[in-house]
Parts: sequence; C-alpha cells; structure tokens
Amino acid sequence: MKTNEVSFGGDLPSGYVGTNTREASEHPAAEWALETGFDAVQVDCTTAVVLKILDGKCKMSAGEMTAILTIYDVVHDMFPSMLGDAVHEAIRALRTQDSDAARERIHHLRVQAEAEIPKPVMKSYKAFLHDGLFG
Repeated sequence: MKTNEVSFGGDLPSGYVGTNTREASEHPAAEWALETGFDAVQVDCTTAVVLKILDGKCKMSAGEMTAILTIYDVVHDMFPSMLGDAVHEAIRALRTQDSDAARERIHHLRVQAEAEIPKPVMKSYKAFLHDGLFG
C-alpha cells in the first residue's frame, strides 16, 4: 500500500485521506460544520467517532463515514482537545500512511476516548449529528 492509499476497514472507500483537501472542503458536511458552530465537547466527540472509524469499529455507511471525516477536518483544531494533542497526531499518521504501529495507537486512543467521554454525552452528540446532518 502506497502512502496516501489507506484502507480504513468497513465500507469506507479505500484511499480517502481527506486531510483538508479541496475535495473535503467541497463536501456538504464541511459547509454544515462551519455553519453549525461546534463546541469543544462536540469536537472531541467528532474525534472519538473518527477514532472508531479508523479502528474499523464504526457501523456507519461509507457516505456517513466520509461526512464525519470531512467534519473532523474542519473542526479538529477549533479547541484544545480533552483527549490530548497526541490523538490528532495519531489520526494524521494513520491517514497518511497505514502501519501496524499507527493502527495499534488508534485502537488504544479509541478505547481511551470511549472511556473518557460519558455515554450520555456521546448519545447527545449522535442525536445532534443525526438531526443536523443526516436528518
């Protein structure tokens, strides 16, 4: 697998890197994210969902996963993350070059994020996404 040809597991289209590319900025989810005004908790929840996508544990459709990755590209640096800066570095690393070490790091960070974000907060975030983006 060449750099920038990352397979994320599940149904996500192979090769979607989407790190602030022109294609990502033209996706309707990018415009929605900019207009919506995410708060710090919503940014962390978006990051947690991206970790789940990259860990191959997400049950969303390919289109929904692409939308979430696009939203992440728009909002990830709006606020300091309670999950820490290392999470963004790990996401960037896996999205630019797939490796066993990068996948292991993503898995660890996903488990950590799921433990740190209370279930009611994540449930509220998913309702926010569903109503605003997928509703």
